[in-house]
Amino acid sequence: MAMNLCCPGKTALSDRQLPLVSVKTCQEQRVLTSSHCNHSVAAKRVCAGVRPVHVRAVSSSSASTSPYSATKETSYASKEFQALSSITIFSTDGSPVKFQDLWNLTNGKAVVAFLRHFGCPLCWEFAASLRDAKPKFDSAGVTLVVIGVGTPENARTMAERLPFSKEVLYADPGREAYKALDFYYGVGRTFFNPASAKVLGRFDTIRTALKDYTIDATPKDRSSVLQQGGLLVFKGTQLLFSRKDEGTGDHASLDDVLKIVS
Repeated sequence: MAMNLCCPGKTALSDRQLPLVSVKTCQEQRVLTSSHCNHSVAAKRVCAGVRPVHVRAVSSSSASTSPYSATKETSYASKEFQALSSITIFSTDGSPVKFQDLWNLTNGKAVVAFLRHFGCPLCWEFAASLRDAKPKFDSAGVTLVVIGVGTPENARTMAERLPFSKEVLYADPGREAYKALDFYYGVGRTFFNPASAKVLGRFDTIRTALKDYTIDATPKDRSSVLQQGGLLVFKGTQLLFSRKDEGTGDHASLDDVLKIVS
């Protein structure tokens, strides 16, 4: 008895031994799968006014030359996208926006950056870096989405003073997206995490970003300042990259992000 090369350890069946599958209706497409090998092909029969016939399942050895097209694997949304999809955030003019409406979910790529809050000085620095990287994202066909904790008014203040594009900036006053992603929160993460030491080598970029800084961009709800951010990269609804900021100023490397989306 011959060995089955596509599934080692299993014997190949002759054509006489292949199972029969009934096609009960005309003008229908069925996926026929051999029970002896994990390969499937689509069997399609178009006819009119004839009695049901029997079609043999296609063996793996003949799959490459079969006239039937291979079935396509179904793509499922990542758990991160599912957690965010129905959440409402707000544009800088106060208009509500569903997360699932921010980019092309078929195959579009998106970089979604979460700032701590709009009054965070180190978030102004990160936003300035995102602003400078936006032309590269645009040329790669990538949608940039930047979300911060605070009101649309807080978002406008940062956008006008930094400056930053209002078209890609969104407010999450209730931290709903942050909670859904389980981003870090608390006094320890905000003020005492060792990861925050990274800012010591970035004084020049911080000073430049804060040239027109104002504390007026800070949310009135002071508990919001304890929120940490992060960054995610999606292709459609699939997650390509995810990073939680360990502490204040611990931002994702945009060079690494650009490599992922390019």
